[in-house]
Amino acid sequence: MADTLTLFTSIGLSEQKAKETLKNDALSSFNMLGDVVDRDTMGTLLYSMASRLKDTKRLAFLSHSIAQCKICTELQLAAALDFVKSHPHDPINQKEFEEACGVGVVITPEQIEDAVESVIKKHKEQLLKERYRFNMGLLMGEARSALKWADGKVIKNEVDMQVLHLLGPKTEADLEKKPKVMQFIIFKGIPMTGEGKSLMEQLRGEALKFHKSGENYKTEGYVVTPNTMSLLKKHLEITGGQIRTRFPPEPNGILHIGHAKAINFNFGYAKANNGICFLRYDDTNPEKEEEKYFTAIKDMVEWLGYKPYAVTHASDNFQQLYDLAVDLIRRGHAYVCHQKVEELKGHNAPPSPWRDRPIEESLVLFERMKKGLFAEGEATLRMKMVMEDGKMDPVAYRIKYTPHHRTGDEWCIYPTYDYTHCLCDSIENITHSLCTKEFQARRSSYYWLCNALDVYCPVQWEYGRLNLTYTVVSKRKIIKLVETGVVRDWDDPRLFTLTALRRRGFPPEAINNFCARVGVTVSQTTTEPHLLESCVRDVLNDTAPRAMAVLEPLKVTITNLPESSKSDVRVPDFPANEAKGSHTVSFTRTIFIEQSDFREVMEKGYKRLTPEQPVGLRHAGYVISVQKVIKDAQGKVVELEVTCCSSETAEKPKAFIHWVSQPLVCEMRLYERLFLHKHPEDPSEVPNGFLSDINPNSLQVISSALVDTSVKGANVYDKFQFERVGYFSLDPDSTADKKIIQEIHNVHHLNIHVYVYVNID
Repeated sequence: MADTLTLFTSIGLSEQKAKETLKNDALSSFNMLGDVVDRDTMGTLLYSMASRLKDTKRLAFLSHSIAQCKICTELQLAAALDFVKSHPHDPINQKEFEEACGVGVVITPEQIEDAVESVIKKHKEQLLKERYRFNMGLLMGEARSALKWADGKVIKNEVDMQVLHLLGPKTEADLEKKPKVMQFIIFKGIPMTGEGKSLMEQLRGEALKFHKSGENYKTEGYVVTPNTMSLLKKHLEITGGQIRTRFPPEPNGILHIGHAKAINFNFGYAKANNGICFLRYDDTNPEKEEEKYFTAIKDMVEWLGYKPYAVTHASDNFQQLYDLAVDLIRRGHAYVCHQKVEELKGHNAPPSPWRDRPIEESLVLFERMKKGLFAEGEATLRMKMVMEDGKMDPVAYRIKYTPHHRTGDEWCIYPTYDYTHCLCDSIENITHSLCTKEFQARRSSYYWLCNALDVYCPVQWEYGRLNLTYTVVSKRKIIKLVETGVVRDWDDPRLFTLTALRRRGFPPEAINNFCARVGVTVSQTTTEPHLLESCVRDVLNDTAPRAMAVLEPLKVTITNLPESSKSDVRVPDFPANEAKGSHTVSFTRTIFIEQSDFREVMEKGYKRLTPEQPVGLRHAGYVISVQKVIKDAQGKVVELEVTCCSSETAEKPKAFIHWVSQPLVCEMRLYERLFLHKHPEDPSEVPNGFLSDINPNSLQVISSALVDTSVKGANVYDKFQFERVGYFSLDPDSTADKKIIQEIHNVHHLNIHVYVYVNID
């Protein structure tokens, strides 16, 4: 058993996952190692397979395929799982299986270059006519269909490079906005416009069919009382008919991507209709509230581009809420109860024997609760009503002997959400109380309480939650990830909290654009991270200046340049629009290129540097040719000696590669998705819980990476694109002596993410 455990950990599994895998007899009953090329990848594939397939015979078959390096990628594994699941009883036809899974298919950079070149040639006439208005997605689609097993992001990068080579930088005419053609997308619930409309356009006017200010009574389900019209008249006198919304988070955790939709919906609806929006902290649970959460929430709202009309707190209204509770008792709608918390849980709690106690008795007992004459859990104030989900007499006040963040020891009774929420909305004269769909069951209690107290009653409107796959956003689960050391803190770049996304380098406008693309849906929305990443790329492509970096350096000495040779090379910040500026980098006798940009043995279709084939250096104006290959004692290529000539006089090379000279020495941390499965909280996908689904390769380190010196003066959160690598941002941990550059998106990896430690002399 110990030997097998060592075997599993040697192929990239953590000790915990190795022990879990040992429970699977079919998977652990034979030697899987074989001739392993990439142990970390193999470990991830084995664990992913074992957690998604229960057929022991098929497990053994697929395990051998992975161990023999026939199945090498997640894309191949997905195809393999589909194949074996569609052949549950048949003996596996090895040839059909390998064809279906792309076994042995190697997609080289040259094949990608050729495929893209072929597609561009096919559409060349239309491309030259329409230029950058041409639908580039068509090129991507055709190239991908030709190369089923290729990395889509590498194809995208190659398309961009070849289109730029064909068309040149964007002109002023290219930069003019194309007239919008409206596209309509039907969501479950209401028809909404997709990318054809901005979020503001979606939230403006008749799109949502919301009531007009003061016309609450026209809303379906709104309860009208004899005093409704006079209360609405007073409400209009206060608001002047202005739209009023609020964003009411609990200050007991960090906001996540789902909150971005709520922020955009609440603040956006007010802004789109010339209204105001309050940031109101629902601070009624002193046990879980901390100052850092208050600060972080406000920071994130403002980071997304919204300024609250006012920052308020539920605790601002503690005295008024208490007075209203006394009034509720006097009206016969509330009573003091002594049932224990355990008795009140669930929807079938026994009726309270104190429900019909005299009003005067409840008033006295409630005053005693306020004075601290009961122990915690010994008494609660309950409202006499039945909620839409069947729950009877929800609690309005409970006892907590915990000092409050703002009010200290002034109170020992605190109101609940069901009591506080609607009354704070009423106090602030909110016109549209916008909340997520799960609060629909509380709508009737919302209206009941306002009407029972004879106060102004806003209208509650529900919208669908926004969820992302491959992540968890629950406060409790994120705390568990932090406590177990899986992630560093709430802002770990692998999380989807807003602080993590900001640290990762996601522009706020990209997150807002993502919310607009998702649309103001009534139904719950679950989407994959690549849609958010697409929005990020769209913004950064226009805003992140280019630079060069080499992740796996190979030293190149240009022998026909003098030892002291040094010149400045101009690199455009935005090659498609050079008018936006440039920077200079040094070019000396010694440069560094990517190891993958050189091959000692020429292969068919390879277009970069070989002893027989020269290559161009991007931006430098030189073509280099290999003269000597230098190897270490183990036979590894460690240096090239080359000669250079001007690209103006040399024959045009088949490719141009990036390079660095006199660079900053870096350490890069690459991140993949934190979880292996789309739904890590789903027991049917991950039976052993979300902590068992951690991707063992979510953090990888590359040493001796090199970055050009143009990033040396960058400020925290400055963003730039390393050519042929990805988008990066300067991390807040940076110091004067060590800059940390964190990757936002990488063209060679799926959803990965990099820190770069920069040693500055």
